[in-house]
Amino acid sequence: MNTFARIYEIVRKIPYGRVATYGDIAFLAGNPHLSRVVGYALHVNPDPEHIKCYRVVNRFGEVSPAFAFGGKNAQIDLLRAEGVEVSDDGRVDLKKYRWLPE
Repeated sequence: MNTFARIYEIVRKIPYGRVATYGDIAFLAGNPHLSRVVGYALHVNPDPEHIKCYRVVNRFGEVSPAFAFGGKNAQIDLLRAEGVEVSDDGRVDLKKYRWLPE
């Protein structure tokens, strides 16, 4: 399985109402140094309906200022629609909403 396919497989597993960081996805894909590759893979997401890339935030819990599907506010709206609290400055409390598989 290629790297992008592994990334997409992991992102599909992020549950409704939870988030993961680019670094989390890179680690779970087998290489913690691939955070930027995760970002690129999500930017070219071939199936946003099933690969919910808006559930991925940076290591500080911040949404992307260049969210691929409508900008920062679109990502905030999508997360809030799932019950994720996002601050006015676009930050998610990772202690509360972060997902890591057991």
